[in-house]
Formats: sequence, structure tokens, C-alpha cells
Amino acid sequence: MANRQSFRSRLVRDFVLNKYLYIMMLPVIAYYLVFHYAPMYGALIAFKDYSPMKGILGSDWVGLKHFHDFFGSFYFWRILKNTILISLYTLVFEFPAPIILALLINEVRKKKFKRVVQTITYMPYFISLVVICGIITDFTNADGLINRLFMFLGYDGQAMLQKPDLFRPIYVLSEIWQRIGWESIIYIAALMSIDLEQYEAARIDGASRLKQMLYITLPGLLPTIMIMFILRMGNLLNVGFEKIILLYNPVTYETADVISSFVYRKGLLEFGWSYSSAVGLFNSVINLVLLITANAISRRVSQNSLW
Repeated sequence: MANRQSFRSRLVRDFVLNKYLYIMMLPVIAYYLVFHYAPMYGALIAFKDYSPMKGILGSDWVGLKHFHDFFGSFYFWRILKNTILISLYTLVFEFPAPIILALLINEVRKKKFKRVVQTITYMPYFISLVVICGIITDFTNADGLINRLFMFLGYDGQAMLQKPDLFRPIYVLSEIWQRIGWESIIYIAALMSIDLEQYEAARIDGASRLKQMLYITLPGLLPTIMIMFILRMGNLLNVGFEKIILLYNPVTYETADVISSFVYRKGLLEFGWSYSSAVGLFNSVINLVLLITANAISRRVSQNSLW
């Protein structure tokens, strides 16, 4: 009882001392309550035969019927395979790209050149996704810029987005191009926090710039890398459906259709609200398991974790 009163008194005292900080937190808390936690009530329709006329509570309960239908459907293994492959390709090739860029920028001594590189690499992130996809479509058309370069080298031009085997490379490369500069900001900021005296001591000991990077820069960057990796694992299967919907077509469904695009078609185009909710809930549960697993492994291996 005494411990509870002591905790309560500390909480009240902390609120009085930092009341303005708590007031500033209210909009953020309200945002998450309204847009993230309140909608979780709608997950009930995954277990019901939802009808807008009956509402969520009034619709008939069907249990795990939609999950069984999804797991037994023709599309299950195809969209699961596509989602995992695109996510893994993005993780393997796109995740290290901003780290490498940050390390390279950190080694540049001319500040003007560094600012120019940062500005150029940031720009694609601020362009509308619709415009980005339009650029990709134009460049990969049979008479687009990329195909003109190939034809100049003696290869035949082709509509690249009509080729199922080319969709994943195009998606991953465009993700790198679009996000590398923006995501490097976090790593550049982390590099600024490394004590410069370590570099001075290393230079006195005769360490080259490569060894300084290997033994000072990378270890100093490791906690940030691990946190970003854990967060990425928590969204591993959340392949951005907006970009895929803007780029794919029925010809490339074989390699381009993922869980999020499947949910979009089933839920909004075919009005299968309950079925699409069951698929989306399955995706969220898998992401949660991946997040917890990655966090546990990181805490055991590197002593860095989210909680």
C-alpha cells in the first residue's frame, strides 16, 4: 500500500513539474487513440459475415471461416510468396543503402559537395508517389529512357513492367532511389554523436580511415542500425500497396500481387469486407510476431532493443 502511494505521489509530482510536456503529448495520444486503437474494434468483422445494414455487432458470427477460406484458396501461397520475396529483397538491398550513403557522406571533407549530394538524394522522397510511379512507368516503357539506353547498347527494347520477372527488381531499385537519402538522415545524425576524440586517438596510433570506419564509426552506429532493423522487421510484410497498385497489372499479378494489394482488391473493389479483414489481421499478427522475435534476438545478441 505504501509503495502504491509513493508511486502515486511521484507521478503527481512529476506531472506538476512537467505539466507543459504532458499537455504537448495530448494531441499525439489522441491521434493514436482515435486512428490506431479505436479502429481495432473493427477487426471483429474478420470473424463475422459483415453486412453494413446489420452493423458490426449485428452481423452473423462465422468464427474462423474467412481464415480457412483464405488459407485454402489458390491465391494464398502466391501472395504469401510474393510478399515475403519483395520484403526480403527490399530488406537485403534497400536497408543497407542509406547506411552506406551515410558512411560515404561522413568521409567527405568538402562541405559544399556534401550538401549537394544530400540535397540530390533527399529529393525523390518528397516527390508525390503518383509522380514517382509515372516516372518509373515512362522510363520502363518500350520507348522509354532505360530501353533507349539498352537499344543503344544493342539490346531489344521491351515494356519492362509487362514482364513478371522484372517487376521485383524494378520495385526494389525504385525503393532505393526514392528512400536512400531520406533514411540516411537518421544515420548521419547518429554519426554526429560519436566522440571525435576517438578518431584523434586512432590517427595518433596510425589507424587508416578504413580502420577508423570499421572500429569506431560502425560500432558507434550499431545501436541505431539495430533499432531501425527491429522496426523494419515489424513492418516486413507491409509492402507498400500504393506503389504496387500503381505499377502492377493483371499480367504481373504472378510476381507482383502481395497481401496488401490483395486486401485492397477484395475489400474495396469486390466488397469482401470480412474476408479482406481476415487477411489483413493475419498479416498484422505475423508482423507482430516478427517484431517481438527480432527485438528478443537483438537484445540477446547486441544488448540493443526497443523494450
